Amino acid sequence: MTNTRKMALIAILSAVSFLLMLFQLPLIPGADFLQMDFSILPVLIGLAILDAKSSLTILLLRSLLKLLLNSNGVATYIGLPMNILAMGIFILSFAMIWKKRKTPKQFALAAGVATLMSSFGMLVANYLYAVPLYAAYANFDIKAILGLGNYLFAMVLPFNFLQGVSLSLAFYGLYTVMRPILKTYEK
Repeated sequence: MTNTRKMALIAILSAVSFLLMLFQLPLIPGADFLQMDFSILPVLIGLAILDAKSSLTILLLRSLLKLLLNSNGVATYIGLPMNILAMGIFILSFAMIWKKRKTPKQFALAAGVATLMSSFGMLVANYLYAVPLYAAYANFDIKAILGLGNYLFAMVLPFNFLQGVSLSLAFYGLYTVMRPILKTYEK
């Protein structure tokens, strides 16, 4: 694949990913601020047909588009790095396990590892980064409202687990349907 074609694919997948970021849905009742979107699907398509570096580039470009074109202020400035971290962990887990051998068994293993790793990563990142910043800059002190343990283990952990499972299933379905087309692009 030529560099021009690769850059065009990265640009197209980044734009589609950004558009998918506009459609969000809550997964946990009572925690409407924890919202999932399917913007990772074009990033994972990029992983399937290109490589991990290109898929991370797609992730960063769609995040930059979000920051420039659809920012929600403090919520975006704090939440977007969290999303980049979660999806980066998810992508790298997939890349290490599934990209080498694209079998259904490897896919299931990659999906499980990616879900667990991103869920754990978000527990740590919420504890160290998001909770203190939301309290300081968004006037949203989750420790005082719910308690830190309740928030992390009753909201963050289930949300990230459900998100990982949902994204894995959606990507498996999309990849299965698009596989004949993607075969012409795959490395």
